[in-house]
Amino acid sequence: MTDTALRAEALGKRFGRRRGGWALRECGFRLPTGRVCALVGPNGAGKSTLLALAAGLLPPTEGRLTVLGTSPAEARPRVGFVAQDKPLYPQLTVAETLLMGAGLNPGRWEADVAERIVAGGDLDPKARVRTLSGGQRTRVALALALGKRPELLLMDEPMADLDPLARHELMGTLMAEAAQYGTTIVMSSHVVAELEDSCDHLLLVGGGRIRLAGEIDDLRAAHRRVSGAAGTAGLDGHTVVESRTTGRQLTALIRPAGPLTGDWRASVPSLEELVLAHLRNPQAPALTTAPAVAEESAA
Repeated sequence: MTDTALRAEALGKRFGRRRGGWALRECGFRLPTGRVCALVGPNGAGKSTLLALAAGLLPPTEGRLTVLGTSPAEARPRVGFVAQDKPLYPQLTVAETLLMGAGLNPGRWEADVAERIVAGGDLDPKARVRTLSGGQRTRVALALALGKRPELLLMDEPMADLDPLARHELMGTLMAEAAQYGTTIVMSSHVVAELEDSCDHLLLVGGGRIRLAGEIDDLRAAHRRVSGAAGTAGLDGHTVVESRTTGRQLTALIRPAGPLTGDWRASVPSLEELVLAHLRNPQAPALTTAPAVAEESAA
């Protein structure tokens, strides 16, 4: 047993031999088990590459990534992966797809779990996958992933093709699974505000590097959103992630090094404010609140 779902040490992945071909470089972080982790960042930041490495679909170019205390290949039976394109066999029916899942996961498959997720979308078990909408295919892919009762579930933009109501329903399904079985979930998404109420851990990737990593509450508490009259002194000595001046008003996101001096109004930033500020300023110092290297605990 381990208390660490993912741990990266100097992890890097390069495609081709081009000098600028690094999708990820010098990544270090630790994700404890039992967390629901938001993986966010702009297009091309390396999110999909990181998930593919964790799923054992790609080998790292440098560094090390452990999954559930072992190599990604050895952990694969304990990991569920929902890829962005949701690859399913179009000629199979929904029922045949679930039977395939049972055959591929002997000893781990829980048919009632998979069937419950499919039934939640009012899907006809006899319908062929090629006739399903994007949202329905997402539900079938999720049923396949959760039917194997994974300890770690990796999801690459799973809700991108869903309407708001379907996203809400499937997010509820995921949260119920996490709460009931302690499943660790890593989910990439561009809708940051949607993740704030569901996720308790954050991995922010920018330019192929980890910019923020840790518990969301800890990361938010380490920053302050401050505002005051332009020209107000008192930010010297603090880490300024981003600052903007509009007319006579200055607004900044800072990482305080101590008490604020001066006439500032301060508040704890939302997750969206925190993420956007770090993305707008790639030069802001990275912050990891969970240690990249932790002792594994054996049971």
